[in-house]
Amino acid sequence: MTIDALVEQLPEAVGRRVREARSDRGWTLDQLAQLSGVSRRMIINVEAGSSNASIATLLRLATALHVSLADLVTGPSPHKSVVVSPAADRTPLWRGPAGGSAVMVAAADTTDMLELWEWKLEPGEAFTSDPHRAGTRELLHVLSGNLTLALGSEVHELRTGDGVSMVADVAHEYRNESRRSVRFTMAVLEPMTRVRP
Repeated sequence: MTIDALVEQLPEAVGRRVREARSDRGWTLDQLAQLSGVSRRMIINVEAGSSNASIATLLRLATALHVSLADLVTGPSPHKSVVVSPAADRTPLWRGPAGGSAVMVAAADTTDMLELWEWKLEPGEAFTSDPHRAGTRELLHVLSGNLTLALGSEVHELRTGDGVSMVADVAHEYRNESRRSVRFTMAVLEPMTRVRP
C-alpha cells in the first residue's frame, strides 16, 4: 500500500476508533464534547472520517476517552514483547506549510502513554503544543539543524546533537528560525489512567 493510500485511510480509521471508544463508554457526542473541549461538530466530522483532525484535537479526544494518541491513530498495540512499526506504514500526523512533518514512529503498550516521534521543521515553520497532562515529560534530540524551544516564558536554542529533558505540562513551541531544515526525535511519557470498557 502506498503512503498516499495510508494518508487517505487515516481519518476514517481514527474516526472509527473514536466512535468505538465513545460508544464503549456509553457517551453521547455532547458528553465527549464537554469532557474533551472539542466541539460537537468537530467530533461528528472526526467520527465520520471527513476531518483530518490536528494533533491537538486528537490529544484532547484521547485524554477525554482515557486512551493514548497511538490507540486512536494506530489502534491498540498487540501485547507482544516486540512490535515492529514499519516505516512504510507511517503517515505524518502534522504537516507544516513548507513541508515539515511529525510522524509517530512507535508507541508502547504501557500503563502510561509512551511514544517516539520524528520531526522535521523547514525554515520558518513552528508547531505550538497545548499543555499535556500534569507530569508529562518530553525528551528531545536534535539530529540536524538548529531548533528553538519555547517552554512557557523560557526560550532555549538547541544545536545539532543537543538533547533536552523537559516537563511538558505547560504550553510549548518548537520553531525553526534558521535557513535550513531541522530534524529531531522526541520521546513523550504522559501519565494516564486507561479506561478499558
